[in-house]
Amino acid sequence: MSALTMTALNKSYGTVQALRDLSLEVRAGEIVGFVGSNGAGKSTAMRITLGVLEADSGEVRWDDRPIDLDVRRRIGYMPEERGLYPRMRVGEQLTYLARLHGLDGTSATSAMEHWTEVLGIADRRGDEVLKLSLGNQQRVQLAAALVHSPEILVLDEPFSGLDPVAVDVMTGVLREQAAAGVPVLFSSHQLDLVESLCDRVGIIKSGSLVAFGDIEELRRTETRRWVVDGPPSGAWLPSVPAASAVSSDGSRTVVEVTDPSLASIDQDLLSAALAAGPVREFARQRPSLTELYRHVVSAPTATAPLLQEVTA
Repeated sequence: MSALTMTALNKSYGTVQALRDLSLEVRAGEIVGFVGSNGAGKSTAMRITLGVLEADSGEVRWDDRPIDLDVRRRIGYMPEERGLYPRMRVGEQLTYLARLHGLDGTSATSAMEHWTEVLGIADRRGDEVLKLSLGNQQRVQLAAALVHSPEILVLDEPFSGLDPVAVDVMTGVLREQAAAGVPVLFSSHQLDLVESLCDRVGIIKSGSLVAFGDIEELRRTETRRWVVDGPPSGAWLPSVPAASAVSSDGSRTVVEVTDPSLASIDQDLLSAALAAGPVREFARQRPSLTELYRHVVSAPTATAPLLQEVTA
């Protein structure tokens, strides 16, 4: 199966190492979110993929072959900083960009019309880019990445500056592209959106990929928590020695167990709570992507990889 792969990428700017042996894979038809703090190395990795920057070592491959100029022409790229001609009209600009990617005049015009319609900017085709709102400029930038029917999508902060309606439109477009077999790699600071949209997520810190996997894989931690809504925890929790209350609000208690060897702990907790009274809710609580991200980026560099890389 075709895949976009980055293998052991290293890049330094003087004494600053922007990437450290970074390896990442985006399979055909998969949406991968790339998250990290500003300056973590996301844009550097994307620019190396596009050939805008050259890695000090490592390589980027598509379909198990090195990416050359011909492949790069088939990549849809959206930079974080807008790469549009501000005084060029929207329709004219998109048609021009499509032709640069090899489309003939008729096909380029048709593609421009299609994507401006899909992205809700058809009525702005005659406007200069600089006269558009930031959100509409972002839509034009996405149209520029899509207008040549790319085989790969690499998008740097595509949701930045978009209103909720535009976010829904762009989310739908990315899902449609993935469904058609296009591998999609995008970076974003909107972690709730990444969590709901992506098949897999990579967390980068100081140039290193410190966690990679699907959301459920990343949420598996040695510490396990449950939400129990029923009798007050003081009436039943002491009978389960391995458990402790993280928080309690009346009858609703968040219980934590740090021993991963206790296979039947969920049944022990539920039985103890039921013995003390009716239980209205009993559910496993897993950390959100936002919680995982905060843990990784706030941990000391030497201990940050507490979420082990998952490649399955």
